[in-house]
Amino acid sequence: MEVKQITKTQIAVMSVAAGICVANIYYNQPILKDISHNFDVTESDAGIVSVLAQAGYGLGLFFLTPLGDKLNRKKLIIILMLLLAGVLIGTTFVENFFWLCIFSLLTGLMSVAAQVILPMAASMDKINRGRTVGIIFTGILVGILAARVFSGVIAGLFNWRYVYGIAAGMVLLSTIVIYFSLPDIKAAFSGNYANLLSSTLYQLKRFPLLRKTALLGGLVFGIFCSFWTTLTFHLSGSPFNYETDIIGLFGILAIGGALLAPLFGKLADKGNTQRSLLFSVTIVIAGIIAVMIYPFSVVAVTIAVLLIDVGVQATQVTNVATIYTLDETAHSRINTAYMTSYFIGGALGTFAGIKCWQIGGWNMVNWQLVFWGILALTVVLLKKRKKL
Repeated sequence: MEVKQITKTQIAVMSVAAGICVANIYYNQPILKDISHNFDVTESDAGIVSVLAQAGYGLGLFFLTPLGDKLNRKKLIIILMLLLAGVLIGTTFVENFFWLCIFSLLTGLMSVAAQVILPMAASMDKINRGRTVGIIFTGILVGILAARVFSGVIAGLFNWRYVYGIAAGMVLLSTIVIYFSLPDIKAAFSGNYANLLSSTLYQLKRFPLLRKTALLGGLVFGIFCSFWTTLTFHLSGSPFNYETDIIGLFGILAIGGALLAPLFGKLADKGNTQRSLLFSVTIVIAGIIAVMIYPFSVVAVTIAVLLIDVGVQATQVTNVATIYTLDETAHSRINTAYMTSYFIGGALGTFAGIKCWQIGGWNMVNWQLVFWGILALTVVLLKKRKKL
């Protein structure tokens, strides 16, 4: 069927719903200590909850999101979100740590509804695709950044179980709105599930631009995750000695930066992707250098948070807008290939950041961030030289 041009209301609904879905992966991070006390396990054991949520999301990215090319996307989104709400309700009342771990894995798995929404939005807007993708992606980013603040506040006012109860309500409400707001779109892929997964991997072989973009996306998200993981250690130590609530305020700054991301989607629509990427990666490196030169300055840390966040988000929005120009019929598979690389980069960045902190503290963390930044800039320049 022919899909009418996407409306502003539909864009807003999809952006908010995507943010609400992906936020569920990150609610656990500020409340791990509460969880450890509730179930009488060590904080290290409680950390498994966070790992399983991320693992579930990774599995969902590869095994579920490609279905967006084979099934009715609206129906797939609704099914995933209803299952997600059920898992969140189960988490609210769970009394056994083993089942909490299972629910965490399932939460990550079902939260990939956000990654079905993103390519659906791209397929619905052929005129201002970059701008629309930028807005949806901003919703996802705000969801990631706001999740920790929301979780900490709700757990502080009530207890950690209320976080998941309220989250279930938000997911259910979003599902109802999606049901009445979004159109049914006929799927383009007619093969079986095995062919679908194989075709997902084939997209990387098929498009050199997708390979380069996936590499760039993984590098800059690696910087993002490495920076934010170690920044908590840096700010909680001397001379700052900040408590968790104060550190959380820097996350609010990051949300402000994420709101600028759609501007770069507009540049992608105008064909200025190379200029946008050069600018965004350069300001990421500038942010790293600022906090490297003045490691104990609150002003420098604030500047670094803003520059790194705006640069990373701008890079990702430009990348996503670019890959959706490759093949209208394979948006979900292309998105899966890109986002899997994106989160692999984030995991490697987190690992590298923690190891560098353990070995050489904040100074070594910054040097490895600069290294990642130079690699990212090299990828951008190679894209320009080869005209990919």
